[in-house]
Amino acid sequence: MLSAVMEDYIKAMYVLENEAGERVATSALADYLDVTPPTVSSMLTKLEERGLIDREQYKGATLTEEGELVALEILRHHRLLEAFLTEHLDYDWADVHDEADRLEHHISDELSERIAEALDNPGVDPHGDPIPGADLEPVEDDTTPLSAHEMGDRVVVARVRDRDEGELAYLAEAGIEPGVALDLVDVTPIGVYVVAHADGERHLPANVAETIRVRAAEGGEREPAGEPSA
Repeated sequence: MLSAVMEDYIKAMYVLENEAGERVATSALADYLDVTPPTVSSMLTKLEERGLIDREQYKGATLTEEGELVALEILRHHRLLEAFLTEHLDYDWADVHDEADRLEHHISDELSERIAEALDNPGVDPHGDPIPGADLEPVEDDTTPLSAHEMGDRVVVARVRDRDEGELAYLAEAGIEPGVALDLVDVTPIGVYVVAHADGERHLPANVAETIRVRAAEGGEREPAGEPSA
């Protein structure tokens, strides 16, 4: 049996490794979990002893195959809980992350499967994050950050970061959520991203634009000014 803290580390490693596409540095894990590097080093030693991670000095750590399966199971529980809380208990999408963090360590596989059935086996959670299937196969990420796109691009929001309640509240008020089509209108000299959707223009700081994951929309680019959109 793994402790809740161990599971938190494994889940964090999976998220960071998939975001960066490389081994996870101790400092990155410390920042993500808001703990000290020595605390991280101590926990990584324990996880390595259990065969859940592989570490190389000065190169960081990566999950083993067994560690990845554990991470995918935790993420499945977490994201199903987020979906259930929003759809059946009227939680706001800004509030479900912390609640799911507390509950994910304590639900059985049977309960998670019943939740999945009650939700008609959703593919994503309320923030657009993919929910691993019952087979715990890794989910391919075909998204890119909004900040990687150029003026004139048309994209569809796929995922938003779920860890910052203030950011989620701002995005909800701005009408920016998974499934919404955005036109990238401008990037100002101070790094503000100006996007447009059906309800008008919105301004996003660079640090927020970096966390919004998108896919190219059909057509790819906006119509020139004065011409109707497709």
